[in-house]
Amino acid sequence: MLGLPAQITVALFDLDGVLTTTATVHSEAWRRAFDAFLVARAADGGAPGEDLRPFADRDYLDHVDGRPRLDGVRGFLASRSIVVDDAAVEAIAEAKNTEFLATLARDGVTAYPGSVRYLNAAREAGLRIAVVTSSKNGAAVLEAAGLTSFVEHRVDGNTIVDEQLRGKPAPDSYLRGAELMGVAPTEAAVFEDAISGVQAGAAGHFGYVVGIDRVGGPQAENMATAGADVVVTDLDALLSH
Repeated sequence: MLGLPAQITVALFDLDGVLTTTATVHSEAWRRAFDAFLVARAADGGAPGEDLRPFADRDYLDHVDGRPRLDGVRGFLASRSIVVDDAAVEAIAEAKNTEFLATLARDGVTAYPGSVRYLNAAREAGLRIAVVTSSKNGAAVLEAAGLTSFVEHRVDGNTIVDEQLRGKPAPDSYLRGAELMGVAPTEAAVFEDAISGVQAGAAGHFGYVVGIDRVGGPQAENMATAGADVVVTDLDALLSH
Protein backbone atom coordinates (compact mmCIF):
# COMPACT_ATOMS: atom_id res chain seq x y z
CA MET A 1 0.00 0.00 0.00
CA LEU A 2 3.00 2.32 0.39
CA GLY A 3 4.32 1.83 -3.15
CA LEU A 4 7.53 0.20 -1.92
CA PRO A 5 9.18 -3.20 -2.45
CA ALA A 6 8.30 -5.85 0.12
CA GLN A 7 11.75 -5.92 1.72
CA ILE A 8 11.65 -2.23 2.75
CA THR A 9 11.18 -1.79 6.50
CA VAL A 10 12.70 1.68 6.97
CA ALA A 11 12.05 5.00 5.25
CA LEU A 12 14.85 7.58 5.15
CA PHE A 13 13.31 10.94 4.28
CA ASP A 14 15.10 14.07 3.25
CA LEU A 15 13.37 17.02 4.91
CA ASP A 16 13.28 20.29 2.96
CA GLY A 17 11.27 19.82 -0.23
CA VAL A 18 10.24 16.27 0.68
CA LEU A 19 8.33 16.66 3.94
CA THR A 20 8.22 20.45 4.27
CA THR A 21 7.98 23.43 1.92
CA THR A 22 11.20 24.88 3.29
CA ALA A 23 13.15 24.04 0.11
CA THR A 24 11.76 27.25 -1.38
CA VAL A 25 12.84 29.14 1.73
CA HIS A 26 16.35 27.71 1.39
CA SER A 27 16.46 28.65 -2.30
CA GLU A 28 15.45 32.25 -1.61
CA ALA A 29 17.90 32.53 1.29
CA TRP A 30 20.70 31.30 -0.96
CA ARG A 31 19.69 33.77 -3.68
CA ARG A 32 19.84 36.71 -1.27
CA ALA A 33 23.18 35.64 0.19
CA PHE A 34 24.85 34.92 -3.16
CA ASP A 35 23.46 38.00 -4.89
CA ALA A 36 24.79 40.23 -2.11
CA PHE A 37 28.20 38.62 -2.54
CA LEU A 38 28.10 38.87 -6.35
CA VAL A 39 27.10 42.54 -6.32
CA ALA A 40 29.90 43.36 -3.89
CA ARG A 41 32.35 41.32 -5.96
CA ALA A 42 31.38 43.19 -9.13
CA ALA A 43 31.73 46.54 -7.35
CA ASP A 44 35.28 45.57 -6.40
CA GLY A 45 36.08 44.73 -10.03
CA GLY A 46 36.05 40.94 -9.69
CA ALA A 47 38.77 38.88 -11.36
CA PRO A 48 39.32 37.80 -14.98
CA GLY A 49 37.04 34.94 -16.05
CA GLU A 50 34.57 35.27 -13.18
CA ASP A 51 30.86 35.00 -13.95
CA LEU A 52 29.06 37.48 -11.70
CA ARG A 53 25.53 37.10 -13.04
CA PRO A 54 22.79 36.91 -10.38
CA PHE A 55 22.06 33.57 -8.72
CA ALA A 56 19.39 31.63 -10.63
CA ASP A 57 16.97 28.79 -9.85
CA ARG A 58 19.10 26.42 -11.95
CA ASP A 59 22.15 27.30 -9.86
CA TYR A 60 20.30 26.17 -6.75
CA LEU A 61 19.24 22.87 -8.29
CA ASP A 62 22.62 22.11 -9.89
CA HIS A 63 25.09 23.22 -7.22
CA VAL A 64 23.43 23.78 -3.83
CA ASP A 65 20.27 21.73 -3.34
CA GLY A 66 20.69 18.88 -0.86
CA ARG A 67 24.33 19.56 -0.10
CA PRO A 68 25.88 20.65 3.20
CA ARG A 69 26.05 24.43 3.45
CA LEU A 70 29.78 24.93 2.86
CA ASP A 71 29.79 22.38 0.02
CA GLY A 72 26.98 24.33 -1.62
CA VAL A 73 28.90 27.59 -1.43
CA ARG A 74 32.04 26.03 -2.87
CA GLY A 75 30.13 24.24 -5.62
CA PHE A 76 28.36 27.37 -6.81
CA LEU A 77 31.49 29.54 -6.70
CA ALA A 78 33.45 26.92 -8.64
CA SER A 79 30.72 26.89 -11.30
CA ARG A 80 31.28 30.64 -11.73
CA SER A 81 35.11 30.39 -11.71
CA ILE A 82 35.25 32.41 -8.48
CA VAL A 83 38.08 31.66 -6.06
CA VAL A 84 37.87 32.91 -2.48
CA ASP A 85 39.36 31.93 0.87
CA ASP A 86 37.66 29.81 3.53
CA ALA A 87 36.62 32.90 5.51
CA ALA A 88 34.63 34.21 2.53
CA VAL A 89 32.99 30.81 2.02
CA GLU A 90 31.94 30.72 5.66
CA ALA A 91 30.67 34.31 5.51
CA ILE A 92 28.35 33.48 2.58
CA ALA A 93 27.13 30.34 4.37
CA GLU A 94 26.43 32.32 7.53
CA ALA A 95 24.59 35.03 5.58
CA LYS A 96 22.40 32.36 4.01
CA ASN A 97 21.60 30.81 7.38
CA THR A 98 20.71 34.20 8.84
CA GLU A 99 18.29 34.79 5.95
CA PHE A 100 16.78 31.31 6.39
CA LEU A 101 16.26 31.62 10.13
CA ALA A 102 14.69 35.07 9.77
CA THR A 103 12.15 33.71 7.29
CA LEU A 104 11.52 30.68 9.50
CA ALA A 105 10.82 32.90 12.50
CA ARG A 106 8.56 35.21 10.49
CA ASP A 107 6.57 32.72 8.38
CA GLY A 108 6.84 29.39 10.20
CA VAL A 109 6.99 26.00 8.47
CA THR A 110 4.41 24.14 6.42
CA ALA A 111 4.41 20.39 5.83
CA TYR A 112 3.16 19.17 2.46
CA PRO A 113 -0.32 17.68 3.03
CA GLY A 114 0.55 14.75 0.76
CA SER A 115 3.66 14.07 2.81
CA VAL A 116 1.66 14.09 6.05
CA ARG A 117 -0.81 11.62 4.53
CA TYR A 118 2.07 9.37 3.52
CA LEU A 119 3.73 9.62 6.95
CA ASN A 120 0.50 8.62 8.65
CA ALA A 121 0.02 5.69 6.27
CA ALA A 122 3.64 4.62 6.76
CA ARG A 123 3.32 4.70 10.53
CA GLU A 124 0.06 2.76 10.45
CA ALA A 125 1.70 0.14 8.20
CA GLY A 126 4.64 -0.27 10.59
CA LEU A 127 7.27 1.37 8.38
CA ARG A 128 9.96 2.89 10.60
CA ILE A 129 10.93 6.49 9.82
CA ALA A 130 14.14 8.53 9.97
CA VAL A 131 15.10 11.90 8.53
CA VAL A 132 18.39 12.49 6.73
CA THR A 133 19.01 16.14 5.89
CA SER A 134 22.04 18.29 5.18
CA SER A 135 20.44 21.17 7.05
CA LYS A 136 21.75 22.08 10.49
CA ASN A 137 18.25 23.34 11.28
CA GLY A 138 16.60 19.93 10.90
CA ALA A 139 15.34 19.65 14.48
CA ALA A 140 13.81 23.14 14.43
CA VAL A 141 12.09 22.55 11.08
CA LEU A 142 10.64 19.20 12.17
CA GLU A 143 9.33 20.70 15.40
CA ALA A 144 7.86 23.77 13.69
CA ALA A 145 6.11 21.56 11.13
CA GLY A 146 4.72 19.25 13.81
CA LEU A 147 6.52 16.20 12.41
CA THR A 148 8.91 15.32 15.24
CA SER A 149 6.71 12.50 16.56
CA PHE A 150 7.02 10.58 13.30
CA VAL A 151 10.81 10.42 13.40
CA GLU A 152 12.77 7.71 15.20
CA HIS A 153 16.23 9.06 14.31
CA ARG A 154 17.57 12.20 12.65
CA VAL A 155 20.83 12.67 10.75
CA ASP A 156 21.39 16.34 9.93
CA GLY A 157 24.07 18.87 9.10
CA ASN A 158 25.32 18.84 12.67
CA THR A 159 25.76 15.05 12.51
CA ILE A 160 27.66 15.40 9.22
CA VAL A 161 30.11 17.85 10.80
CA ASP A 162 30.43 16.09 14.16
CA GLU A 163 30.98 12.64 12.64
CA GLN A 164 33.00 13.94 9.65
CA LEU A 165 30.67 12.39 7.10
CA ARG A 166 30.85 13.29 3.44
CA GLY A 167 27.84 15.27 2.31
CA LYS A 168 25.46 14.33 -0.48
CA PRO A 169 25.94 13.20 -3.27
CA ALA A 170 28.15 10.85 -1.21
CA PRO A 171 25.97 8.23 0.52
CA ASP A 172 27.48 8.65 3.99
CA SER A 173 24.58 10.45 5.70
CA TYR A 174 22.03 7.95 4.40
CA LEU A 175 24.25 5.03 5.35
CA ARG A 176 24.48 6.51 8.84
CA GLY A 177 20.70 6.76 8.94
CA ALA A 178 20.34 3.09 8.03
CA GLU A 179 22.93 2.19 10.65
CA LEU A 180 21.07 4.10 13.36
CA MET A 181 17.88 2.28 12.38
CA GLY A 182 19.69 -1.07 12.54
CA VAL A 183 19.04 -2.17 8.96
CA ALA A 184 21.07 -2.90 5.85
CA PRO A 185 20.77 -0.33 3.03
CA THR A 186 18.84 -2.87 0.96
CA GLU A 187 16.07 -2.79 3.57
CA ALA A 188 15.71 1.00 3.45
CA ALA A 189 14.12 3.39 0.98
CA VAL A 190 15.49 6.88 0.31
CA PHE A 191 13.07 9.76 -0.40
CA GLU A 192 14.65 12.79 -2.06
CA ASP A 193 13.81 15.97 -3.97
CA ALA A 194 17.42 16.87 -4.80
CA ILE A 195 19.53 15.31 -7.55
CA SER A 196 22.45 15.11 -5.14
CA GLY A 197 20.29 13.15 -2.70
CA VAL A 198 19.06 10.76 -5.39
CA GLN A 199 22.69 10.19 -6.35
CA ALA A 200 23.49 9.48 -2.69
CA GLY A 201 20.71 6.88 -2.50
CA ALA A 202 21.93 5.17 -5.65
CA ALA A 203 25.56 5.26 -4.53
CA GLY A 204 24.61 3.65 -1.19
CA HIS A 205 22.83 0.77 -2.98
CA PHE A 206 19.61 1.35 -1.06
CA GLY A 207 16.66 -0.93 -1.65
CA TYR A 208 14.56 1.77 -3.30
CA VAL A 209 15.11 5.43 -4.22
CA VAL A 210 12.07 7.68 -4.57
CA GLY A 211 12.47 11.02 -6.33
CA ILE A 212 9.99 13.79 -5.53
CA ASP A 213 9.79 16.28 -8.38
CA ARG A 214 8.60 19.64 -7.02
CA VAL A 215 10.00 21.77 -9.88
CA GLY A 216 8.91 20.18 -13.16
CA GLY A 217 10.75 20.60 -16.45
CA PRO A 218 13.59 18.10 -16.90
CA GLN A 219 13.79 17.30 -13.17
CA ALA A 220 11.98 13.93 -13.34
CA GLU A 221 14.17 12.74 -16.18
CA ASN A 222 17.28 13.97 -14.37
CA MET A 223 16.22 12.11 -11.23
CA ALA A 224 15.74 8.89 -13.17
CA THR A 225 19.17 9.32 -14.72
CA ALA A 226 20.65 9.95 -11.26
CA GLY A 227 19.27 6.66 -9.99
CA ALA A 228 15.66 7.12 -8.83
CA ASP A 229 13.59 3.95 -9.08
CA VAL A 230 10.40 5.99 -9.27
CA VAL A 231 9.62 9.71 -9.51
CA VAL A 232 6.39 11.25 -8.17
CA THR A 233 5.18 14.82 -7.75
CA ASP A 234 3.97 14.23 -4.18
CA LEU A 235 4.48 11.46 -1.66
CA ASP A 236 0.85 10.46 -1.43
CA ALA A 237 0.96 9.50 -5.11
CA LEU A 238 2.82 6.40 -3.92
CA LEU A 239 -0.27 5.28 -2.02
CA SER A 240 -2.01 4.48 -5.28
CA HIS A 241 0.95 2.55 -6.75
